[in-house]
Amino acid sequence: MIVELGHFALVLACVLALAQAAVGFVYWRDGGATARFVSHAAVMQFLLVGLAFAALVHAFMVSDFSVQLAVEHSHSLQPALYKFTSVWGNHEGSMLLFVLILVLFGAAVASRGRSLPHDLRTLVLSCQGLMVAAFSAFVLFTSNPFWRLDPAPRDGTELNPVLQDIGLAIHPPMLYLGYVGFSICFSFAIAALISGRIDGAWARWVRPWTLASWAFLTLGIAMGSYWAYYELGWGGWWFWDPVENASFLPWLSGTALLHSAIVMEKRNALKIWTIFLAIITFSLSLLGTFLVRSGILTSVHSFASDPTRGTVILAMLAVLIGSAFALFALRASALRSGGLFAPVSREGALILNNLFLSTATAGVLVGTLYPLVLESLTGARITVGAPFFDLTFGALMVPLLLLIPFGPFLAWKRADLVCVVQRLTGALIATAIISILVFAFMGFPMTLAPLGLAIGIWVMVGAVAEVADRANLGRVAPGESWRRVRGMPRTVWSTAMAHFGVGVMVVGVVCATAFETEIVTSMQAGDQFEVAGYTVTYSGERAIEGPNYAADQGEFVVDAPWFWPTRTVTSERRVYVVSQTPTTEAGILTYGFTQVYVQFGERFAEGGRVVRLWHKPNVVLIWLGALIMAVGAFVSLTDRRIRIGAPRTARGEQRGASA
Repeated sequence: MIVELGHFALVLACVLALAQAAVGFVYWRDGGATARFVSHAAVMQFLLVGLAFAALVHAFMVSDFSVQLAVEHSHSLQPALYKFTSVWGNHEGSMLLFVLILVLFGAAVASRGRSLPHDLRTLVLSCQGLMVAAFSAFVLFTSNPFWRLDPAPRDGTELNPVLQDIGLAIHPPMLYLGYVGFSICFSFAIAALISGRIDGAWARWVRPWTLASWAFLTLGIAMGSYWAYYELGWGGWWFWDPVENASFLPWLSGTALLHSAIVMEKRNALKIWTIFLAIITFSLSLLGTFLVRSGILTSVHSFASDPTRGTVILAMLAVLIGSAFALFALRASALRSGGLFAPVSREGALILNNLFLSTATAGVLVGTLYPLVLESLTGARITVGAPFFDLTFGALMVPLLLLIPFGPFLAWKRADLVCVVQRLTGALIATAIISILVFAFMGFPMTLAPLGLAIGIWVMVGAVAEVADRANLGRVAPGESWRRVRGMPRTVWSTAMAHFGVGVMVVGVVCATAFETEIVTSMQAGDQFEVAGYTVTYSGERAIEGPNYAADQGEFVVDAPWFWPTRTVTSERRVYVVSQTPTTEAGILTYGFTQVYVQFGERFAEGGRVVRLWHKPNVVLIWLGALIMAVGAFVSLTDRRIRIGAPRTARGEQRGASA
């Protein structure tokens, strides 16, 4: 009965979303009454879809194997946490989660967007309602998670063992909050094109939603990277897998949108470009949804779905995005250019930022889609691997990273570059001193890695220099500097934190890529091996039993250099009882920001094992940098001026140029 109630709630949500879209698009000029209706409808959809999702969760948690989805992706022996994560560890359940987050953002706009003009809020929620209707209908007619079986089997076939990990409880929801969150930016763009409200106030309204979506997507990508790193047992943190790229593409364009919206808000410029980025960012999110579910990719990240579903998603993408770009083409030519500014200015720096990010997005997109397009046209199969992406993406990011510290020091409209360089002299000297000390510690290696480290240090020092410059550190009394620091806007702190996080990540990427040590060896119990100064002793193995798997567990004792104590780590080779699928659980020890990574490999003799050892210097900085970037975005959202948007009385009623 609970399953049927959830199914019925999803049907009602689909019908209500369709009514919301129809009424809103037809009567969006009618003011308060229509705005109240679409707002109430958006909140009601969230309650209905939430009820549907809760019903599906209940079916998994109680092992209701009359539900086909529970049979195919759960088992009674699974721990409760993995029964819960099994809900979205499949195509049907993940699409229901997609719809749930879609209505969550719609309800958030309805409840938090009261300062918006009635017509703009009505159009935003109408566009959201149209997407909810489309995706909920897709779930109901092609991917119904509530399909029943009669008779019901006694047990299920369990979740994919690779996905039975705590990372699955965090990674997909975070990723979807980013993916789907950009739908609000898309809806704001459509509403602006229809109503003509394209000005600085619009940029201020859309900026908090962009910040929140970007922060969640950053966390989702970072969590997915770390999950692949420790769970798949291959020791890598990024593979340029097409599905990885599918999540990275909207992050790149979303970063460009975030910076472009600042120019539009402050200077009423880049209006056409900002609207375009809002559309293209969500388009790339939908492209990622298509790639994961179309069946055209073979990846550990993708869902094994039939091509029919992919065709339906592709058709939805074509209609939704095609209509958006058609509207953009009709309206964009009538928009005014906005404020003027000199090339050397903060606006110019942000445009340069957008140029590099957009080109990087295009490069990653081409490298991801070219093999698929070529195979569909000619039947030839090629692989575009890491060397292409590393060279293309790296070449574009190096100049962007070098320019990042200059941006916050440039004035709006017109800036003096010589003056900016003078203000950054201290940062340049500090970067040079720190870099020389690092190079000396490394023995002055003749590689490009020290240059990469210097760039990362430069970005971090530049972020600190921005805060120090605003506090007049060293130019006024310490008490006055402290007062300035305390009174500094949170948006300044968030910018500095985000840029500092970028520098931290760059240092982590360079160290983990250039200086890691990998050893594959065979070890008997009692054997020792040294990797980068760490002595690893294989103590032996034992058989253990898990709740739904059997495993051979190897124990290793690690003697670290310096002052680190001797520690023990275990690594496992598991075989899951139901599916008989083998997996590897790596053993990882963390020393500061460095990790020693042990993989317990295949048996080669009585008591002997193939063991893979990695020493990964400063690899933790990769994910720490991403975390700092996301925290910086959330700090910005705590600034009331960002969170509430433009007041209606001041700017909310102003209209931009319309066709």
